[in-house]
Amino acid sequence: MSSKITKKTLNDLEFHTVINSISHYCISNLGKQEVLKITPISARLTLLEELNLVNEYVASFENENKVPNHHFEEITAQLHLLSINDSFLEAGAFQDIVSIATTSNFLIVFFKKFKEYYPTLYKVASEIELTYIISETTKNIINDFGEVDNNASSQLKSIRKEMNSVRGKIGSSFSAALSRYSSAGYLDDIRESVIENQRVLAVQAMHRRKVKGSILGNSKTGSIAYIAPESTLRLNRELQNLIAEEQEEIVRILKQLTNDIRPYLTLLHDYQYFLTRLDFVAAKAKYAQSIGALLPTITNTKRIYLRDAYHPILLSSNRTQNIETIPQTIELNQQQQIIVISGPNAGGKSITLKTIGLLQIMIQSAILIPVHERSEVYFFDTILTDIGDNQSIENQLSTYSYRLKNMRTFLRKCNANTLFLIDEFGTGSDPELGGALAEIFLEEFYEKQAFGIITTHYANLKVLANELEHVTNANMQFDERTLEPLFKLYIGQAGSSFTFEVAQKNGIPFSLINRAKKKVEGEKIRLDKTISKLQKERNKLQKTSESLEKAQSKAKEHSESLSDKQEKIKEKLESFQELYDSNQKMISTGRKVNEFLNKYFQTNNKKQFLADFMKWVTIEKSKYSKKVAPKTKAAKKRAKVVEKKRQEKLEVVKKEVLIEVQKVRQRKQAVTKKIEQEKSNYVYKINDRVRIIDSDSVGTIEKLERKKVVINYGLFTTKTTLDKLELVESAK
Repeated sequence: MSSKITKKTLNDLEFHTVINSISHYCISNLGKQEVLKITPISARLTLLEELNLVNEYVASFENENKVPNHHFEEITAQLHLLSINDSFLEAGAFQDIVSIATTSNFLIVFFKKFKEYYPTLYKVASEIELTYIISETTKNIINDFGEVDNNASSQLKSIRKEMNSVRGKIGSSFSAALSRYSSAGYLDDIRESVIENQRVLAVQAMHRRKVKGSILGNSKTGSIAYIAPESTLRLNRELQNLIAEEQEEIVRILKQLTNDIRPYLTLLHDYQYFLTRLDFVAAKAKYAQSIGALLPTITNTKRIYLRDAYHPILLSSNRTQNIETIPQTIELNQQQQIIVISGPNAGGKSITLKTIGLLQIMIQSAILIPVHERSEVYFFDTILTDIGDNQSIENQLSTYSYRLKNMRTFLRKCNANTLFLIDEFGTGSDPELGGALAEIFLEEFYEKQAFGIITTHYANLKVLANELEHVTNANMQFDERTLEPLFKLYIGQAGSSFTFEVAQKNGIPFSLINRAKKKVEGEKIRLDKTISKLQKERNKLQKTSESLEKAQSKAKEHSESLSDKQEKIKEKLESFQELYDSNQKMISTGRKVNEFLNKYFQTNNKKQFLADFMKWVTIEKSKYSKKVAPKTKAAKKRAKVVEKKRQEKLEVVKKEVLIEVQKVRQRKQAVTKKIEQEKSNYVYKINDRVRIIDSDSVGTIEKLERKKVVINYGLFTTKTTLDKLELVESAK
């Protein structure tokens, strides 16, 4: 059953990356195809069953009764032939059919034996008929080598016995001729050869008329004639007749065997589906094991509690680079319905938001998640996301226009069973106007009792979060000494943007920072400085608290004093929040100045910096100056001229943006071309990890012969040419 969760949400949260990772653990193409189709499941009972299947398989990794190997060869083509009347299967096809039936029956018996360990897997297996009639039907007809056995029929046994007798006579007759003509000195040094599956005499050309038989060929130089002795020709014709009779009998036997197996077509479909599903479940279980995932408590109460939650993609990436991944703990419930996360850029706000969203999508797609075992999850009908800069040049949609369209969708779909995730809420427009509209949206989501997490820099949203009863502020912690993010979420307090501190750390000259500070009123600077100082105090207290926990004898005494200090800090912050709101205009001014500074730091273009800055000052001045509506015709005409010029300037800016976008695209294309050129010039060597182009399977180069290469995939090897290879990892 399809879910209401949209493809856009899945793309925003990079769900496809998780799916691709899981698919690499499949042992069959059918299993891989099923994995790549994974989407969230809306039917609760179906979802619970799928989660239990994966959870039981994960548990099998740690107990003595591990699920047996369930490898199988796909028999889709064989099943298609069976569905066609008067068709018949080749001998090797029956070997695959017997293998899939035997494996399925073995697993059915296994899950029945250990149904207390694997109740859900047993339930799935018990729906399939247990019968050995397929293997019994074929065991005396098809041997272990995938060939029709001699005892398949008395006629076939008689034919093959006679064939062996004739082959013996041919061997004796040829040996006699070889001895006779060799003694006569008619043969070349090599004496004999094989042409068209026949032994022939290698006769010197000068003696070819002295040897009775048929000439079947000559050497390249013409010095040797290859002659089949006359005495063996008759016997060879007799052998060919017997081979034809053998083939007719084999076809008759295979047709009969196909007709005997055809009634079990539906059962064979069930066997293949069962093994495919087991491969599908096993792949999810192996992926869960690789990231330390488990099945948290599933609650009927509307509550999310993710303790020590990891973003699975970030976790896998950091492991390859030997980087520590910081887990997050977050909770949403009726008393903490919405969380507003603020703080400096590059502090981890977005990754925290994406962690919650991706884990929720995974658990609703029956994929276990990397969290603490005491975590709790709830199933939502709808998950809505607005993440990243979605500006569309092609559709002439600005970032803000695109986000407003998303908000319209949010307002239409949002209800009490919705989880929404919004990154940089309200951005893309004038800070005051966009912030005001964002407030209204947030109030609407709140009234509809939806759960959600948003990240923002807007002060008015932080204030609103402090005013609404079930909305909570949060921030990503920052090291006040090094100004490095700690990637730890702190619930209960809004965060400072550390605007000037971050600018100083990134090498912006003090003179420019001081000039920027002068642009902002003193009250705003003192307020932001006070908030930053309070956050630093809180961070110090938190570090002290962590060290005191290790000293058990002094923990209680110091924790009480720290709690009092934190409470006082919290009271101070609440009193400053009102002042912070009244100075919202100064905050936006400081943010805009910081934007110009960052641009200057990147381009080092002083002239452009001053021009942009003065242009902005002019716009701001005209925005806040008192406007008087023109009354006379002349005044109205002048106003139209001014407005026209303003529109012309906007068009020029738009064109400049489009030119810059084109330049960025060209640079990306050049980089891509360079990478492809380096790959094409690469000299492959033994033990390089490679994949065949348009294939996902990765193997290791085992052997190189000129332009030919042998690739080892573990279970099998394959041959191909170097021009069809794509490098995955060079041999160390």
